[in-house]
Amino acid sequence: MQVEECYQLFKGSYEDVKSRLLKDELIRRLVVKFLADPSYDRLAAAMEQKDYGEAFRAVHTLKGVSQNLSFDCLSESTHLMTEALRQWESTPVDEEACEKLWKQVSADYALVADAIRKLAEADE
Repeated sequence: MQVEECYQLFKGSYEDVKSRLLKDELIRRLVVKFLADPSYDRLAAAMEQKDYGEAFRAVHTLKGVSQNLSFDCLSESTHLMTEALRQWESTPVDEEACEKLWKQVSADYALVADAIRKLAEADE
């Protein structure tokens, strides 16, 4: 599988990431390395415990990585969740809205991660 095909599977912006990182070898290496990033697991644990401070930090990190790699769907859903949690210290969290956003982040993450696993398997 080619890197561009991987991006097509999750409707990412291959052209955008290619314009910044230039080489498919570098993009492939960084994309596969994404699976080792602990942010999603930290977010899942924080949401389970309703630790919205930790959830904010984890989703904010995941958003940044997603944006840098042009994972558009995951970037958008993590952005929305980040904004919903941004004022967690001073404003009560709308738990129902956050749960809905969390489900969307999880679905988008699964889509991206599945495509990346296929890319990684093609390397083996």
